Amino acid sequence: MKRLLKFATVVVLTVFAAGLLLAQSNSFVGTWKLNSTKTKYTSGAPPKEETVTIQMAGDQDQTSANGTAADGSTFSLKYEIPDKGGAGKVLNGAFDAVSAKRVDDNTVDSTFMKGGKEIRHIHGVVSKDGKTLRVTLKGTDAQGKPAAGVLVFEKQ
Repeated sequence: MKRLLKFATVVVLTVFAAGLLLAQSNSFVGTWKLNSTKTKYTSGAPPKEETVTIQMAGDQDQTSANGTAADGSTFSLKYEIPDKGGAGKVLNGAFDAVSAKRVDDNTVDSTFMKGGKEIRHIHGVVSKDGKTLRVTLKGTDAQGKPAAGVLVFEKQ
């Protein structure tokens, strides 16, 4: 009986540890803060400040972002997307649908829709050292004006 209990404990701990390793292997997981000096827009204006937090919730990547827009207004959004990509669920934001495609371990393409129309596309790439997230954005801002550029975030 003791032997069976030991074996069961080892199996449970091994499965738990494997789950932690898989969650940690997602290079996007963590808290990211906008580096406004490295962020460059070609149209529209970048946020004054932004913090993005990505965490695993089961098999979903749960993303939340809070910050201050160029005009001084605050913004907040939250959504979930399957870790392997596909249609997600909007929990809060200026859009009503989101989907993503995982290109590789460090790259993801996401599309944001409102009223059945694509309003924004982002291409996110985490650096090989895991310290920088570059997001190339193209679409519109919250007021419907064109916005495009590259946002650079640093892992906290």
